[in-house]
Amino acid sequence: MNRKKRERLFIMACLSPAVILFLIFMVWPTFEVFRMSLYRWGGFSNTQTFVGLENFKILWNDSNFYRSFQNTILLIVVVTVVTLAVAIFFANILIREKLKGKNFFRVIFYIPNILSIVVIAGIFSAIYRPSQGLLNNTLSLINLENLHQLWLGDQKIVIYSLIAALIWQAIGYYMVMYMSSIASIPESFYEAAALVGANKWVQFKDITLPLLWNNLRTTLTFFIISTINLSFLLVQTMTGGGPDGSSQVFLFYMYNQAYTNSTYGYGMAIGVVVFLFSFILSAVLMKVTKRDVLEF
Repeated sequence: MNRKKRERLFIMACLSPAVILFLIFMVWPTFEVFRMSLYRWGGFSNTQTFVGLENFKILWNDSNFYRSFQNTILLIVVVTVVTLAVAIFFANILIREKLKGKNFFRVIFYIPNILSIVVIAGIFSAIYRPSQGLLNNTLSLINLENLHQLWLGDQKIVIYSLIAALIWQAIGYYMVMYMSSIASIPESFYEAAALVGANKWVQFKDITLPLLWNNLRTTLTFFIISTINLSFLLVQTMTGGGPDGSSQVFLFYMYNQAYTNSTYGYGMAIGVVVFLFSFILSAVLMKVTKRDVLEF
């Protein structure tokens, strides 16, 4: 056996465990989701009835699904825009400005990311508590009792209460990532820009943001997918989809249909829609945000 063949066999041997695990825990479950979406099954019985696209027809007329879809879109748009904008803003300040205690601020911002989403749900549930919660008590201290709300009990504002928790949890992680990218930009670029009269906003717009773009583009896709996943855990632990289903999101509604209402096939149909939505959204974002790579 020549050297090239031995190298190929060695590479295959190294890759095979990862490939096998990927096929077992990713490809096969995904295939099963698509397959089971074509069946009517309660999840626990031995009877599986093939119904074709019947589950998708029901889904098409399901107002609760559309509400969960709207909530998910709202979360994706607001949480993504606010989180990434604030993360870039603070990353730029902590790198470009001369501040004391930069490492302290890095730690403080990053702490929420090391906490479990269940712990974060507990923290914000305490903050939003109507009678003894931090938020309403703070409003009372500054004589704004008229702004007291049932933050998790009002259908109109509950989704925004969840948005605040998701933003708080994610800012630090992405800020640290952007700080690393901004720190790698040569200082001479900014010095040259300052010599021609560019202010800090122009330097950020014309130097920092373009050179940060590839990192921003990558994190954007990952962040949207993670928002879809984390929103399920947050809703499950904080509101249970209430009040009256007003805080339901994609994955929570799918979970309820598959495992609570014993309509497993219908839940898998929702799972197919979630999968296709995530895939198409990621592909569109990668296409829309594509631009020439800037090097330095």
